[in-house]
Amino acid sequence: MRADEQPNFTDEDNEMESSRAPLLDHLIELRTRLIWSIAALAGATLLCFFFARPLYNILLDPLVQVAEIERGETRFELIYTAPLEVFFVELKLALFAGVFVAFPVMGWQIYSFVAPGLYKREKGAVLPFLIAAPVLFLLGALFVYWVMLPLISNFALSFEQQAAEGRAAITPQIKVSEYLSLVMALMLAFGLSFQLPVVLSLLGRAGIIGSDTLRSGRKYAVVGILVAAAFFTPPDLISQVMLAVPVFLLYEISIICVSMMEKKAAEDEAIDTGEN
Repeated sequence: MRADEQPNFTDEDNEMESSRAPLLDHLIELRTRLIWSIAALAGATLLCFFFARPLYNILLDPLVQVAEIERGETRFELIYTAPLEVFFVELKLALFAGVFVAFPVMGWQIYSFVAPGLYKREKGAVLPFLIAAPVLFLLGALFVYWVMLPLISNFALSFEQQAAEGRAAITPQIKVSEYLSLVMALMLAFGLSFQLPVVLSLLGRAGIIGSDTLRSGRKYAVVGILVAAAFFTPPDLISQVMLAVPVFLLYEISIICVSMMEKKAAEDEAIDTGEN
């Protein structure tokens, strides 16, 4: 380029240039947004800690329903074997719930930090994924609560055995901390599994995979989903199917989403070609 020639900036390039800042300014902004995110998480965790006991009782409800209603036990009990076990359980639950409550603030801080480095059309493309990710995670957690926990509770209590002559009784002695760990592990597993449409759509948006690739790889996806279902659920066919079916449906939805994005990109490219 000659010295007297001016670069042909588009409006998006000018917008990007106007947001350019020194490295130190970016570091200061990153520190500010980290402080806001940590403050939001700390505040949400503190707030949730005051409601930790009612929240734990809500999570406990599927197990109690199975024990008291379906099995006829009117005084189902959990135990704790360490002096501060219940306190740390409530603290862990408050932090877990605090992440849910503070996520809108933390997600917005992440988006606000990244957005100046994106073109206008890229901002519009990223924003739906920021909304879809927590919604799908919440759907996965609700699926665990309403569907998986009753199944697992029924399966766990099925090992109970009444005492008889020459046979010892086997009674459930479920610890408070172990039940919460199971619930949190399941919600994380299902919440992350329900992110499949977001991940595949982002990969499709970036041009890494296409709808044809997803369709041709459907049989491999089925095998992977079944293996994941066998790994994350109790060893019974019903639980594995209950996870595999919705994840496979999400895989099919991902194919539709990627196909729609490819069609939209082709239309935009045709319009740009026509204008040029």
